[in-house]
Amino acid sequence: MVCSGCSGGMFLLGAGLALVILYFYRKYIEGPQFRKDDVKMNGKVVIITGANTGIGKETALDLARRNAKIYLACRDRDRCEAARQEIIEKTGNTKIYNRHLDLTTLKSVRKFAEEFMKEEKHLDVLINNAGVFFLPHSISEDGCESTLQINHLSHFLLSHLLLEHLKKAPQGRIVNVSSLAYGNGNIDKNDLHLKKSFGKMRAYGNSKLAQVLTTQRFARELKGTNVTTYSLHPGVIVTEIWRNMNIPRIIISILIPINKFLFCKSLKSGAQTTIRCAVDPELATVSGKYFSDCEEVKESKLLPPGKDEEISEFIWQESLRLAKIPRDFVYSKKKQ
Repeated sequence: MVCSGCSGGMFLLGAGLALVILYFYRKYIEGPQFRKDDVKMNGKVVIITGANTGIGKETALDLARRNAKIYLACRDRDRCEAARQEIIEKTGNTKIYNRHLDLTTLKSVRKFAEEFMKEEKHLDVLINNAGVFFLPHSISEDGCESTLQINHLSHFLLSHLLLEHLKKAPQGRIVNVSSLAYGNGNIDKNDLHLKKSFGKMRAYGNSKLAQVLTTQRFARELKGTNVTTYSLHPGVIVTEIWRNMNIPRIIISILIPINKFLFCKSLKSGAQTTIRCAVDPELATVSGKYFSDCEEVKESKLLPPGKDEEISEFIWQESLRLAKIPRDFVYSKKKQ
């Protein structure tokens, strides 16, 4: 016969052990955190695309607490304004600005850059964060497959247009929020826009691979300047990027909470690698590298698509052509 006190004690012990295991499991899932809260960004100007939600907004919140001057570059003006007000309220930093940027069209990218350069004399950090996932196949008005345009090409053009402003900063940075999905990229030189072989996951992987490869190329082109580049995997996170998946709402309402707990980082943890690449003084001389869990991934550990020199050259040249960037564009001229 088992006494009730003993069984109760065993239950409490088991429950306590389960809670401890769950605590350390979540710590593992959340991954490393960027702990240098003392690093401030007084006087620094930052642009974050897609900053009205998800890890873009979390990044903006962190950099606002560091006293950066932040331009939220978003497609939806109203949602951007709501995010701006929230960031000001939570951080007390009033130097937060709502600016329109529609990455589906290069015309909007050029207009955004032109207006920004009239407002500011320099740019310290450009965070190319906005992204889409699981879009149906379509070709943009600029002749580019839509996922590739939004995730890669428009950011590629934006980086070029703002490069001189980045050179005018003490140490300019371009941070491309990519994904581990770059490893699934399979860019076909004869079918870049997937008119013959479209798949939603392939389109996403190709766009993220393009970001990783052009980040590397930018670093080589910018060698000798004060501008550095980074690409990164933020981790697996449930954000609004999943909104285009054709899954019934009832299933989503069940699966998302389970996935969030068992497999996904929080938004705050998902922003940590972006924040390190944007902020950490230790990375001032590091360029062209790919980061994950706040750490640089050594070249030997990159997945094969991220080391494909032939595809790297192809996507660089095609991106220049699609974005209508002059062949004589100057990268390495040092700031005067």
